[in-house]
Amino acid sequence: MSAGAGLLDGKVVVVSGVGPGLGRSICHRAAAEGARVVLAARTESRLNEVAAEIDAAGGTSLVVPTDITDDTGVDNLVATTLAEFGRVDVLVNNAFALPSMKPLGRTDFDQITNSIEVTVVGTLRVIKSFTDPLAESDGSIVNINSMVIRHSEPRYGSYKIAKSALLAMSQTLASELGERGVRINSVAPGYIWDDQLKWYFGEVAKKYGITPEQVYEQTASKSDLKRLPEPDEIADAVMFLASPMARAITGHTLDVNCGEYHD
Repeated sequence: MSAGAGLLDGKVVVVSGVGPGLGRSICHRAAAEGARVVLAARTESRLNEVAAEIDAAGGTSLVVPTDITDDTGVDNLVATTLAEFGRVDVLVNNAFALPSMKPLGRTDFDQITNSIEVTVVGTLRVIKSFTDPLAESDGSIVNINSMVIRHSEPRYGSYKIAKSALLAMSQTLASELGERGVRINSVAPGYIWDDQLKWYFGEVAKKYGITPEQVYEQTASKSDLKRLPEPDEIADAVMFLASPMARAITGHTLDVNCGEYHD
């Protein structure tokens, strides 16, 4: 990681919802672009693994185990970040809870409520807590949404409810916080070609007696580029929206899906 050459040189980037796929890629890309990265999620062991990778590559990381549904936990995330780095420039919200993938008529209301509590209310809790330090740095927020907001396919209703609410909240906050110099944008990926999806395609292949490669080809055939985006490609879009290159962009949603859907 070379100093002085990145989009986020000298910035402090907080990433909530660091998992083994997209969250990990966002942290790595932010570090590669020169940022000091704060990793937040409930599973400390996973955070430590990603942080070790960043540090080994010459980056700077800070691990803060956090449950974004808990006020005290989020307050600790803010306090620990400011105590260590003294500022916050970028907040990336990647945390979500996948609800039941059933038709709405057969979905348990508790599953919808739990998903909204993490995906929407939890994200709002983090944003509210970081608003003041972000305003001091003319910072930016990137919320990770989903292509589910672009379609109404069966069994995705509960997921669409949560992600649509996240989008509406993001747009409203862009208007409310714009006068304080804080930008808020969203990235909406479709399928992401990571280990989880590879496993899922393997299970689909077994069910229908075909190969995982055939499942991939059938799925990718619906996109213009005839392939599925990888985590780093989604992370690149996040870096752009977080960086000064997007300094005049707010309230926007950037679809990253290799042309599967057009908005």
